[in-house]
Amino acid sequence: MNILTMLFKNLMGGSRTLRFPASPEVTKGYRGLVHIDPALCTGCAMCKFRCSANAIVIKPGKGEFVWSYDPGQCTYCGRCLEGCKTNALTQDCECPPIYLTEGELRVSYTITRKPPAPKAPKAEPAAAGQSESAIAAGGAQ
Repeated sequence: MNILTMLFKNLMGGSRTLRFPASPEVTKGYRGLVHIDPALCTGCAMCKFRCSANAIVIKPGKGEFVWSYDPGQCTYCGRCLEGCKTNALTQDCECPPIYLTEGELRVSYTITRKPPAPKAPKAEPAAAGQSESAIAAGGAQ
């Protein structure tokens, strides 16, 4: 076949491709941008420890800390959410917005440290007025 004939057929045949939709459909279970609820965050830094992409950075300070997240580095794996015991982190279930400059979606929060939760009181031993033999005798009845 002559190359010019083939070229002419391709040019006259019109478009053979479908237009791409404005935004792709998101599959069920898709994990997107990570968000934090500063009211729930205790500053344990488990999210930073579990983030293999180093997208989460925590800078300590006196009485507070700075929590930063860079979606440009994030792999959207969800490991940070799995490590958060207080459920302070969530992920979107839609695609992140398009950004043109580096660091445009980066967010940072200054969060006040919360004191650790009080431990549950220990169970008290038997009352001091009762002797061990009286407790044993009472339990055998």
